[in-house]
Amino acid sequence: MTAMTAKPAARKQKKTWSLWTERRLPSEYEAVTYKFHSHFRRTPAPFELSENWSINQFYLRNREGSKLNLDDWEGYRDPLTYTYRRYVGDQKDREVYCDNLIDEFERQDSYRKLSAAWLDFLGQSYLPVRFPGHAMQMSAAYVAQMAPSAFVTNTFYFQMGNEMRRVQRQAYLAKVLALDTGRPELADSTIARTVWTQAPQWQGLRELIEKQLIAYDWGEAFVTRNLVLRPIFDHIFNREIADLARTNDDDLLALLHDDFRSYDESYAVETTKALVRYATGKVPEHAVLLREWIAKWMPLGERAARGLSEALSAAPGAHSAQVILERTMTAHARLIADCGL
Repeated sequence: MTAMTAKPAARKQKKTWSLWTERRLPSEYEAVTYKFHSHFRRTPAPFELSENWSINQFYLRNREGSKLNLDDWEGYRDPLTYTYRRYVGDQKDREVYCDNLIDEFERQDSYRKLSAAWLDFLGQSYLPVRFPGHAMQMSAAYVAQMAPSAFVTNTFYFQMGNEMRRVQRQAYLAKVLALDTGRPELADSTIARTVWTQAPQWQGLRELIEKQLIAYDWGEAFVTRNLVLRPIFDHIFNREIADLARTNDDDLLALLHDDFRSYDESYAVETTKALVRYATGKVPEHAVLLREWIAKWMPLGERAARGLSEALSAAPGAHSAQVILERTMTAHARLIADCGL
């Protein structure tokens, strides 16, 4: 008797969800990001309440109604294609590195070896940076919340996490300096807040940040944050501070800011360039709009850079305020040029 051969079962083709229109399987990055903002350009209003509700009107005015507008934002990609899982894994490695650095320098009692003049400088011109640092975190959160695509949103939430990482390290430094050097004023938040709100060298940055936080048009908020505020802030508080720290034998502070610059700042720069390229590639006229916004905000940016440069020039072994200012503005101009603007 001849055995009957069973017919092989038909192979079912894997399917993606209905919103995915390409004839291929999405990557993990695309699967958790693509068209996640179902409320964008939803008719008649983003959220399921009256279209006259103030929140709906706010989104319609400042997101859908932004001057920075495209037919399709879903084509933008984070150059590192970060998902939350990958981001957390990478940043865990960075935090382990920073923890090991701090442990090693604390074993050597490095804080007690710092000069009184350097500690005075840190108290007046560095440690209050945790206040604008929190504002930078708020700024990233706002752009993330208002962005028209989750591909854009996620990059700003990751930047927000990076801002918090830097602020946490700065707050820790303030406390440990106060304990190890017998100078409790270095960790006194009331004193640091008074310096931030009243010391002349901080007021340009303060004005820029506070006005940036009420730039509600999502496109203008992106430009003021990533093409004006952030390049100036990062150059001063990553590169210039690291160089000054080395000059004053504060190698721990220098290495921490080297890490912030090499990873967190670099991520912000690359995602900024990619977003500008995408927006201007789709609509070349957007380059004019971005330049107009930069020109509108740069007087405040230059005032902030000038005040911070004067503050840094007071550090032991520092260059003149004019030299620091020129380096800062050169770094800013380089980013704008790299963005094709």
